[in-house]
Amino acid sequence: MAEPVIKGWCPGALRPMLSGDGWVVRLRPPEGRLSPQQASEIARLALEFGNGVIGLSVRANIHLRGVIEQGIGQLIERLDGLGLIDETPDAEERRNIVLTPFWSSEDGIVRLASALAASMTASDAPRLPAKFGFAIDCGPIPVLSGVPADIRLERGADGGLICRASGVASGARVSADTAVDTMLALANWFVQSGGITGHRGRMTSHIARGAVLPEIFTEAMAQSASTFSPKPGPVAAGVLVGFEFGQVPADMLRTLSDMGALRVTPWRMLLIEGVSATPDLPGLVTRANDPMLRVIACTGAPGCLQAERPTRALARSLAPHLPDDAVLHVSGCAKGCAHAGPAPLTLTAQANGFDLIRHGTARDRPQRRGLTAEFLAANPAILREAP
Repeated sequence: MAEPVIKGWCPGALRPMLSGDGWVVRLRPPEGRLSPQQASEIARLALEFGNGVIGLSVRANIHLRGVIEQGIGQLIERLDGLGLIDETPDAEERRNIVLTPFWSSEDGIVRLASALAASMTASDAPRLPAKFGFAIDCGPIPVLSGVPADIRLERGADGGLICRASGVASGARVSADTAVDTMLALANWFVQSGGITGHRGRMTSHIARGAVLPEIFTEAMAQSASTFSPKPGPVAAGVLVGFEFGQVPADMLRTLSDMGALRVTPWRMLLIEGVSATPDLPGLVTRANDPMLRVIACTGAPGCLQAERPTRALARSLAPHLPDDAVLHVSGCAKGCAHAGPAPLTLTAQANGFDLIRHGTARDRPQRRGLTAEFLAANPAILREAP
């Protein structure tokens, strides 16, 4: 099989990407929030210019899929009128910030995210790789540990704010007034210490190669590492609702926009602000034990030009048969776009079927090769077999 093409960048609104089902236009909602008007109009535009499906990504972005080439210009103009378009493609690429969706109006998290965004789009900001990102995770406990990011702002073991490099168990003590400057200083160190090779680079890999952080970033310990597992249902700010494979039909988005503002989460869920009861709507994932919350699948063939096989029908058929607490990642190719990290179970599509990988990524060495979708659907017990 030919190696998948790794572009080193993700689609944007001002830099859309052609896929098998048309153009992909990605939005980064400011502060991760959509007003009711913005959400309703996005739903309208997804039907007018695309295939009516809105995708939620692990970076808390929104993807409009199936966009027709002739309509891209008008679509961007309409989105710009909603305040959802950056001034330039460069500014759009730099504003790669995920913040905890559990912020409140009093905790200052949104203000920090806005200040960081302004600093990162300034002319003197460090020139970082396209996928280099920031996580603002300042709640009582970190909830973005499983979300890809390179620089993290969170609460340390003693409850104070710290800025740390991803993959390192300590960070620099900061305050709300010094946090943004410290994050920028760490980003500048990454660049100046050789973290970028060929326009690419990630903090964890740079540290693993032996890069030594400035001493200030070793003064405060982070909280014990743990992965937050979000579940649908009421939270302090409203109600979390999920969607199969993070796909929101346009009509559903419009209905949800009538209930209040929406926060886009990095767990392929939406948080409906200010409501206390979970909506009873067909198509929503609202049960905490729904097995569809434990399957991840990319668009697959034919929607993605690089995918070897369809993915989602297989993932849906296998979901009820997963071992307890196991997560299954079904990837259309070895890039593993839908889930970059390791998973307990991964099926990677190849020309002759699927490779089964345990506790690894879509690129890792498989335990079994050439499993057809038909075989897997008829023999789901293979997922429970010991390695």
